[in-house]
Formats: sequence, structure tokens, C-alpha cells
Amino acid sequence: MELKPDVEVAVIGAGPHGLAATVMLRRAGVRTSVFGEPMAFWRTMPEGMMLRSNLAASNMIEPAGPLSLSSFEKATGIHVEHPVALADFVSYGLWVTGEAVPDVDRRMVCELTATPGGFRLTLADGERLSARSVVVAGGIAPFAHTPPGYGHLPPERVSHSAEHSDLGVFEGRRVAVVGGGQSAFECAALMAERGAVDVEVLVRDERIVYLRGRAVKRVLGRLGPIVYAPTDVGPLWYSRLVSKPDVCFRRLPRLTQDRIALRCIRPACSHFVRVRLGGVRTTTGVELTAAGERGGALRLELSDGSARDVDHLMFATGYRVDVVRYPFIAEQLADGIRRHNGYPVLGRGLESSVPGLHFSGAPAAWSYGPIMRFVSGSWYAASTLSRAIAADRARPAAAGRRARPVAAARA
Repeated sequence: MELKPDVEVAVIGAGPHGLAATVMLRRAGVRTSVFGEPMAFWRTMPEGMMLRSNLAASNMIEPAGPLSLSSFEKATGIHVEHPVALADFVSYGLWVTGEAVPDVDRRMVCELTATPGGFRLTLADGERLSARSVVVAGGIAPFAHTPPGYGHLPPERVSHSAEHSDLGVFEGRRVAVVGGGQSAFECAALMAERGAVDVEVLVRDERIVYLRGRAVKRVLGRLGPIVYAPTDVGPLWYSRLVSKPDVCFRRLPRLTQDRIALRCIRPACSHFVRVRLGGVRTTTGVELTAAGERGGALRLELSDGSARDVDHLMFATGYRVDVVRYPFIAEQLADGIRRHNGYPVLGRGLESSVPGLHFSGAPAAWSYGPIMRFVSGSWYAASTLSRAIAADRARPAAAGRRARPVAAARA
């Protein structure tokens, strides 16, 4: 006789995707527990940052309703404007937690393993819990990407942009930022505003892409909200296409999906950041080829033959998903997850090749498209996986699903 699990579904991660999954699962009548510090990753981002998404796309859970941004404003008296300030968004997330998930378990999950009929979670204090299904919404922090070849430099000289919450520490220092996207330019602007004496952004591409979506919408007038999906992902001709993956995006040929996804997430800089770059130098068409300490500074060598002497080198080179880098996924479980370039291959309800194991957020992007990388992707992901899990629970033979052999992983 199968033992009743401690929880029906365990959600790992209490950021936007984890909170959304928990809320929607509970609305569907599924007994759900969520683990992790609410909005943990967002609370470590650089102070003063703004969200690139518009107001509508900054809603968690759903675009309108009791947990929307407008409800948050009415309940707290905080007026949220575009661009949405990071501090306001974090406050919104904590408000959602208090309103809808006050019982969040702030203990970290240290290990997740598969067991007959479900999963076992080992928590930070050593307690073990069983769950029939698991939703991994662990965010992107473990995936921060730094190009190889710079590990010999001391940490006080080189870092990833994700490592800093206070860019004021660079006051009076010379900083080179490698990257061509929002993070690179906004970090550079913030450092310049906080007293860095010389900030330069080194961009590999020959040109910088500056976003102008709001200007296009103004030109379109009343047609703007019709043509652009409220999720605010992708340009004019792709926005609706990627907003609901199962309707169209997932039905397209794989090469077409990849081309659309690349177009939707290419490195770009928002206009509200561009106007703040007066104190920042930008050099395009160059790559960093080497770096080493020299005379109390860092000497950077670039592909155009020039060199720079700086106090700090910051990589704003994004994130590369590889789910086995989640520290809590046990090797035994990782071996059973079918993957493509680090992304889990997901089927109905964002379920992986391990029955009962679902992924939300950026790890779902290869299977469900670029919308999964953004806050607004939580609307679709949470409703989709909650419907699938609730439907499985309603079937008498649902427990038998776990007896299926697990597909071999593909690294």
C-alpha cells in the first residue's frame, strides 16, 4: 500500500514563478507547499535597478485580479510607475507572499531525490519530506555565466554582475563592463551615478540594440494593445506568437522556434537606461582577449589591439541554463532528466522525463519558448502546470504513471 506523501506538490523556489505555481495549484485544489526565501534573487540585484518589462507584464500570477499590481497599489498606497523600480517590485512580491502564501517554508531544499511513487526533499535543518510531485522554480542564480580563462584573477578584481547589490562600492574606481544587454548598460549607468570615475562598456557586436517598443505602441495608438500581447515579450510580429506557447509556438518547426526565441531575447538596452549613459563610455566591435594584474591594476587586452588599465572587470554576460547546476538536484535524479544543452525537455504541463517533476521559469524556455524567461511567463506556466497536475490527481490511475521507465538523459 502506497504511503500518503507529506505534501501533494512541493514547489522549490519562492520567486515570481514559484509563487505563481503555488497560488494556481492551490486554486485548483492541490495540496501544495513552497520552499525558499521569498523573492530571494530579486533582493540581491543592484539597488536602483528598474524592470525592463512594462507595467502590465510586471504582474505576477495573472495580468489582473486580487494579486495584480493594481491590487497591490490599492492595498498599500504605493504608486508603481513605468519603468517599475526594483524596490517596488520586491515589495509587490513580498505583498503577494503575505496575501496568498503566508505559510511559505523559508528553509532551503538541500537535496531532491526520486523515490518509488514520488520524491524526497531534504531541508537545510535535516528534516526530510515526501512529495508526490515537484515543481522546480529555482530561478537563474546558479546559471550566471562568466567566460572561461579569468579564474586566475582575484575576486576583488573580477566579478559577474549578479554578484552585486550595491554598486556604490565602485565609487572612485575604474570599471570595464563586458556585455551588450540591459544588465551591462544599467550596471554601468548605476556605477557612474554612484561615483565610479571611469566606466566603459565593451560590446562584442558592431551595434547596440536600443528598444523602442513604447514608441511603436504610441504610433499604433488603439491598435497597440491588440497587436502586442500584454506579456511584453518579443517584437511586434512575434509578441502574440510567443505569449501562449501551446496555441502556436510549440507547433512550429524546431528551427523556427529557435530563430524566434533568439530574436525575442537578443541583447538590448531600454530607452530609460540609454538616456542615463552620459557618464559611460561604450566601445563596440571588440572582445576581451586577455586580462592580468599589472602595477596594482588590471591590464585588459582587446581584440582590436588596444588595452585598458582598470580597477575592476565586470562580466554582464548573462546566464546559461543547466538544470544539473541546481545544487539540490541529486545525481541520481539528474541522470534521469532528458536535457538539450542543459535545458530539461518538457512535455505536457511542463513535466520532464522524470514523471511528476516539473520545471518553471527559464529552464522551461527551450520547450515553451522565450516567454518562460520573464515574469509574465508565470501566468502561462502556473496555469498550465496546475491544470495538468490537478487533472492527473483526478485520475484513479494517476499513481501508476510513476512506474513508467524514465527516458535517458541527453546532455
